[in-house]
Amino acid sequence: MEIKKNTSLKPFNTFGIDVIATSFVEVKNIQEVKSVLSNNKQPLLILGGGSNLLFTTDFDGLAIKNNLKEITVVEENDSEIYLKIGAGEVWHEFVLYCIKNGYAGVENLSLIPGNVGASPMQNIGAYGVEVKDVITEVEALHLKDLSLRTFTNEACEFSYRSSVFKTSEKGNYFITSVTFKLNKQAKVNTSYGAIDGELKRLEIESPTIKDVSNAVINIRSSKLPDPKKIGNSGSFFKNPIISEGQKNKILANYPDAPNYSQPNGVFKMAAGWLIEKCGWKGKRIDDYGVHELQALVLVNYGGAKGSEIYSLSEKIIESVNSKFGIILEREVNIL
Repeated sequence: MEIKKNTSLKPFNTFGIDVIATSFVEVKNIQEVKSVLSNNKQPLLILGGGSNLLFTTDFDGLAIKNNLKEITVVEENDSEIYLKIGAGEVWHEFVLYCIKNGYAGVENLSLIPGNVGASPMQNIGAYGVEVKDVITEVEALHLKDLSLRTFTNEACEFSYRSSVFKTSEKGNYFITSVTFKLNKQAKVNTSYGAIDGELKRLEIESPTIKDVSNAVINIRSSKLPDPKKIGNSGSFFKNPIISEGQKNKILANYPDAPNYSQPNGVFKMAAGWLIEKCGWKGKRIDDYGVHELQALVLVNYGGAKGSEIYSLSEKIIESVNSKFGIILEREVNIL
């Protein structure tokens, strides 16, 4: 373990923004984390896969790269298995591990960028599934007193793209592992229309979890740019939750506007559709812009500054609010 000085964070964020951290260290176990934290006096930045960050300036402090990796069977019976996964494991590699071993529950979340440790923070979700449905516990180290705490599913206070780690406990913990409850007897979820359509295209009538995963990978690959080729963080904005009155007002002018009924009589609107209707899809400004196939994705074509991409997001928020009366929220953390 070596603490490096004045290190570029470009390799550690999927936007590919070239900023400098005053100090940088990679940690591989809890003992190393405690050692670093106990001696640190600088501001802290914890890095996972870097897929949910937009750097707008250099970081004057210590950036810690979470490389804690493990896959441990906690409990198992004929129908279920509980896996404890190190926070530094790559999310998609974990999904592929589950599929290979016949563990169902996360196949709809294939190809989501980032590491396992970020999954409970964001309550990541896609194609009709949220990670809160399979998480049983999150283990995290308190940054101040270095105590190790286990958060139950309920204690995580999961909500749409959020958790206690983004609200009341934001900046207080270093996530070390996440425990998942997975099924050995698969009940695939193909209710999301795009999956069903892709399976029909592939002429698959009785899909396995691998079939569902492959369908999701095909769909995501067709719409979302590969961060290794074009800098991006996936979905930049959350899909907004609106009232029935707001929904009906929009449908009066746009009958085809995609919307999804939610509990408590509210509706989820497709942020990408709203952005596209405001004319942003495919818009390019110098070395950054909005992706040509998915308006929800802001991209760095190479050499863009984070501040430029942030300014673009501000303009998008303003235009959607002006046209539809809806204020979009960023899903990406701004630093």
